[in-house]
Amino acid sequence: QVQLVESGGGLVQPGGALTLSCAASGFTLDSYAIGWFRQAPGKEREGVSCISSSDSSTYYADSVKGRFTISRDNAKNTVYLQMNSLKPEDTAVYYCAAPLRAAGTICPAREYDFWGQGTQVTVSS
Repeated sequence: QVQLVESGGGLVQPGGALTLSCAASGFTLDSYAIGWFRQAPGKEREGVSCISSSDSSTYYADSVKGRFTISRDNAKNTVYLQMNSLKPEDTAVYYCAAPLRAAGTICPAREYDFWGQGTQVTVSS
């Protein structure tokens, strides 16, 4: 079955850390530019980070640059998002996505058509 499954979300205090995982089934993650996105209530979905297929070059939104790190473990077919120094404004549902139809390999891909179910991250005292 072709799937993307996010995990690792939860409740954390400001300044804390979480690591999110995006595990793929039915296709190989390192063939695509895999993106992390987030959406908070009442806000539009925004791109957070991306890792390219070939050279593993990365992209980060300005709001998370210096605090978040994206990485990939090809043996586990999993992409990670390490989130440090978390802020309340990081609270959102986080999704990973792949540009399967376009077969995009370089970040940022133009169209993400395949998405995971999301995992909730809440940053609060």
